[in-house]
Amino acid sequence: MRNFSSRFLPSLIAAGMISATPIIAFADTTVKVGFAAPLTGQYASYGKDLQYGVQLALEDAKAKGIKVDGKAVNFELIAEDDQGDPRVAMQVGQMLVDKGSNFIVGHFNSGTTIPASALYEKAGIPDVNPTSSNPTVNQRGFKNLFSTITNDAQNSGAAARYAVTVQKAKRIAIIDDRTAFGQNQADEFERTVKAAGGNVVAHEYTSNTAVDFRPQLTTIKGLAPDFIFVSNSNPQAALILKQMRSLGIRATYVGGGGVNTTAFIELTGSISEGAYAWEPGRPLESNAAGKDFAARFKKRFGVDVLAYAQFGYDSALVAIKAMQEANDISPAAIRGKLQTIQYEGVTGPISFHSDGSRKDAASTVYQVKDGKWVPVHTETAGS
Repeated sequence: MRNFSSRFLPSLIAAGMISATPIIAFADTTVKVGFAAPLTGQYASYGKDLQYGVQLALEDAKAKGIKVDGKAVNFELIAEDDQGDPRVAMQVGQMLVDKGSNFIVGHFNSGTTIPASALYEKAGIPDVNPTSSNPTVNQRGFKNLFSTITNDAQNSGAAARYAVTVQKAKRIAIIDDRTAFGQNQADEFERTVKAAGGNVVAHEYTSNTAVDFRPQLTTIKGLAPDFIFVSNSNPQAALILKQMRSLGIRATYVGGGGVNTTAFIELTGSISEGAYAWEPGRPLESNAAGKDFAARFKKRFGVDVLAYAQFGYDSALVAIKAMQEANDISPAAIRGKLQTIQYEGVTGPISFHSDGSRKDAASTVYQVKDGKWVPVHTETAGS
């Protein structure tokens, strides 16, 4: 076929036979970011908090004009509601696979992440886990699973050592909700307390839908504890504290996660004064990047960070950093770089052990003072 002479091009363009914009050669690259969390139901506030963190990360990345292989990158957030239900999580997980996600941030609950991540492993799609803290998540030999959150062994271990060695607790009682999160965290706390020479006088169980904890608390009261560790999510933790105080139990109250929120204080009122909570990560206000993130988050969404938005933010950006280093948007390339990544996030430095768990993971104990959660102590696990 003969080539067109350049003198014919202007007339062909004007006639609409050739586009004036070379769409194919200079098209943007679209990266699909899968996201799953409970966006309705009991944990919806946490799911939306997490989603906002991911959304802000993608907006920041777009604003920086990130390019891969010389092409500008657009980010498409595919958000699905798993309702905090393992069966639903499998369904939405398959949807994220079928829709061609380049990487995934999720899920929220350990009970949903554990089954859904098996789908992503089979599909070869990297899953950056922002909140699921059961150690089982990273103990299955998966190559595509990376956790930016402190796991229960690290968080509860820190809480237990602090209870025995610093708070000098002598008679410790435990309540947990038997979820993958609550049970594992409580069991790890009990194991570490005993290893540190502490005394566990009771370990009571409830469910994640219960509202009356007086039977368990009445049993505990008869054992005269001076310290109660509660492994339930807010608002259950707040209800336990209220009922504990109504029964005249004056033991030190420590929540094991999900209670470091304004809502907890609002639900408990003045009786929350002095309560403790162990939370994964460092306080956002402990570094300039964290402070900036919190301020921009509130400006963008009109609400304060609830609990875990910063982990969603870092989970998305560490995957995008891996994509940039690979200069490739394929899931396999992103996974390969995540295995060796060194990234400075708003939650601190991020890198991963060979099993995908986070190195140098931190936990912080907070106490309610003058109606506010105040950080008391931060402990970092060894690398």
